[in-house]
Amino acid sequence: MSDNNKLMTGILILAAGIFILLGKWGVFSFLGKALWPFLLLAPGIALHYWVFSRRGSAELLLPAGILVVYSFLFFIGIIWGWTTLFHKMWPAFILGIAIGLFEYYAYASQRQSSLLIAAITLGAVSIVLLGWSLFAFSFIYLLALVLIAVGILLIAARGNSRRIW
Repeated sequence: MSDNNKLMTGILILAAGIFILLGKWGVFSFLGKALWPFLLLAPGIALHYWVFSRRGSAELLLPAGILVVYSFLFFIGIIWGWTTLFHKMWPAFILGIAIGLFEYYAYASQRQSSLLIAAITLGAVSIVLLGWSLFAFSFIYLLALVLIAVGILLIAARGNSRRIW
């Protein structure tokens, strides 16, 4: 065996050993669990590229927008937990549809106002529900603090003849 063949064979055997060891340690299962949303992100980006390079029609932007938003949501689910995603972030799934509709409306050759109305309506509903879902707990505390402050001001100003507001 020549020196070049020994070197290549040694490198391949070393790589196979490292590959098997990493597999036994669970590195590849972790990557599979953590990076699977790329399976949604890659086609979403590819569809965007296809449309913007003028190879595909604007209708492809509807699934492209949905795939990109959903992949980011699934990354959030992996990072912060699935309970957080489905308990607090569920309105963002509606936002994915709204973004897809808006992209389709914005780049379609014939713009239909009904698409814009649907995209804005779904987007607004999604953002309101998302805000309510994420900040409802904090909003109650803020409301309570504002009511306490107004009550204290009214009690403190009751003997005073000048107006507070």
